[in-house]
Amino acid sequence: MYLVLWNFAVISVHSQSDSPPRPNIIIFLTDDLGYGDLGSYGHPFIKTPHLDQFAKEGVRMTDMHSAATVCSPSRAAILTGRNGYRSGFYNIAGFFGTTLDSNEITLPELLQEEGYETAFFGKWHLSKLETPKEVSVNEMGFDYSLATSVNAFGTGPRNPEKFIRNGVPEGPMDGWYVDIVSREAADWISGKRDKDKPFFIIISTNEPHTPIDPPKDFASLYDTEELRSLTQQISYGGVKRPEKDIFQYAKEYYGTVSQVDDSFGALMQFIDKQGLRDSTLVVFTSDNGPEYPVTLEESHGEWEDPIRDKCFGSPGILRGMKRFPYEGGHRVPGLIRWPGHIPAGTVSHQLFNGTDFLPTICKLTGAAVPEDRTIDGTDAFNAFLGKDYEREVLPIWFFLLNSSHMPGMAQMAMRYEDYVLVGRLAPRRENFNLIPKEGNFPAVDWLKTAVPDTFELYDIKNDPGQTTDIAQQEYATCLELIPQMQQLWLDIRDEGPWWGRIPN
Repeated sequence: MYLVLWNFAVISVHSQSDSPPRPNIIIFLTDDLGYGDLGSYGHPFIKTPHLDQFAKEGVRMTDMHSAATVCSPSRAAILTGRNGYRSGFYNIAGFFGTTLDSNEITLPELLQEEGYETAFFGKWHLSKLETPKEVSVNEMGFDYSLATSVNAFGTGPRNPEKFIRNGVPEGPMDGWYVDIVSREAADWISGKRDKDKPFFIIISTNEPHTPIDPPKDFASLYDTEELRSLTQQISYGGVKRPEKDIFQYAKEYYGTVSQVDDSFGALMQFIDKQGLRDSTLVVFTSDNGPEYPVTLEESHGEWEDPIRDKCFGSPGILRGMKRFPYEGGHRVPGLIRWPGHIPAGTVSHQLFNGTDFLPTICKLTGAAVPEDRTIDGTDAFNAFLGKDYEREVLPIWFFLLNSSHMPGMAQMAMRYEDYVLVGRLAPRRENFNLIPKEGNFPAVDWLKTAVPDTFELYDIKNDPGQTTDIAQQEYATCLELIPQMQQLWLDIRDEGPWWGRIPN
């Protein structure tokens, strides 16, 4: 294994004042990394020494959640503090014409008003950056950007060609996606930003999302026959795997996770050498649960996606994976470091959701939380300290619309204390007969008229794998939570645009 190092001039650290300075903030967002994929979260053999050390330097969250089960709504929620369905992200960007509305107020816009300089590096997936008809990264609050509309399909992750720098196509770039965005972020921190201002940056990797193609040095770490038996012991959240033998690809997924660890470790070494360690709040997390290979249940034997055969991510002990509203679809790794403010070696069992980034960071920086719209998140900094806090809006997670046909797929899950209520929509989509017309989307029509009417209840503290439905035993609890879920669903459902019928 090797560690990529960047050498830049060390900058001076601002002198201490009577009140602690507002922190610099880095959100390092991986793509499709599973709750169980890191050594610090119990993976038996993936090597993640830098992230494991980082976990010891701050807090390891055991109840960290992306705000959605797939990338676009999850990413929208980080920026807006609102459930992605409010912005119309029922699927990933592009489906039904889905794109981020310029009227959304974003976290970087709010921080700009407080004197922060902002930058974005990596996967955007909230609008098509190649067209002026949709918003750009810079238009949504980032002073500087090096971004791709989606992932590295067709041109990466090695030597990707689709990066756009501040609205201008960059052309081919040497290296791997995760190393490029980490290196570019370091270059911006050391040489391009205004050093008199605090900064906020998001570093959004392609890895370990498909296509999976790590450097050979990382894949070779896992190129052993001994690994075959160990791989068979890994949990995949109850989601079926293909019957064909795909073990030959396991080393590439595991190597990619180690590559992410290596790149993140290099970035943290850079931050430390720049004298920014104590003044910078760093968050490492994932946009949703781990991807799984295409199965017969998903495709009905009608299509294949061979690049997904390389997906060996694990949700650990949790049920479900990417797309599923069960815990494995949205409970993700969450490691946060801010020396002097978050005690080293903390393990927190408090919930933190992706919608919480905006209000939490606003509170830390003095920025105002928008009052003219519903904010689903809460100032949850206490969660990083393992302390209680109060929520006004219960956290709720929704399914990917195009996966509603999958056997066993529920449509939503809502948390209340140690309970998770799971809901299924009626009428069932397969019974929703609507003749498609040009410009209309029957799937969206179903979504915008359906209401949850069938429920499951789980004690998530004592049953994190959601193996036992206790709805009958806890009937009184169900009666209390069902109307709350239905009302919250209707509120979010009715705010979101009706693609194909009502203009956004």
